[in-house]
Amino acid sequence: MTLAADSAAPGREPAGDALPRSRRARIIPAILAAIGVLALTGLGVWQVERRVWKLDLIDRVERRVHAAPVAAPGPALWPRINAADDAYRHVSVSGHFLDAAPALALAVTERGGGYWVLAPFRADDGFIVMVNRGFVPLDRSEWQNLAGPSGEATVTGLLRLSEPGGAFLRHNDPAADRWYSRDVAAMAGSRGLTGAAPYFIDADAAADNPGAFPVGGLTVVAFPNNHLTYALTWFALAAMLAAWTIWAGWQERRPGKAG
Repeated sequence: MTLAADSAAPGREPAGDALPRSRRARIIPAILAAIGVLALTGLGVWQVERRVWKLDLIDRVERRVHAAPVAAPGPALWPRINAADDAYRHVSVSGHFLDAAPALALAVTERGGGYWVLAPFRADDGFIVMVNRGFVPLDRSEWQNLAGPSGEATVTGLLRLSEPGGAFLRHNDPAADRWYSRDVAAMAGSRGLTGAAPYFIDADAAADNPGAFPVGGLTVVAFPNNHLTYALTWFALAAMLAAWTIWAGWQERRPGKAG
């Protein structure tokens, strides 16, 4: 009695859907890999674009910081103030410090820990702006005349946008007069002052007595710029994924490969 063969004869293509399934097993990973390469390349290109934007921002800020001071923006210009166009602009304002206790915001500087002294200042134009007179240490014995000099004064410094809310994991407490960020609206409001500018001024160092407290001119103008490193990382990952995909495809097609 002759037994029927259970398998296909040598050289004959497998029956059923074995071949389409094998093709899908190769095509689907290749498509996913191509999508991954495109996504990683796109992230690299985005970081390159971000680097161009950051370098332009740094250049514009550097020019603002070292430019001659211009008049501090009055209420008519407040709605248009933004970080991209106005942050760190060198400004000047004339008027007088108000007879109100300054707000002390926690600070960490090159001189150690302490506070920023933000004193309310009324401009000759009538508006109120908080002036960061500078840094004082935690040792209160070093503090002198934090509210600012009496009489007419002119303040020059860098325009900084308000820092509402608080710092990381630490929220301002206006009722307790405890400040972790320079939220000028809340600071002014806690002292019964309304209509304060949406920015504060980091005062320049005092030319006549630069070592006296509060110490001005300690503004750190620094922008992290790691975009080139990020771009190279994304491009390298895209290249490795592309190389692995090509190698895997060659392995599938090399002579003698089973399946």
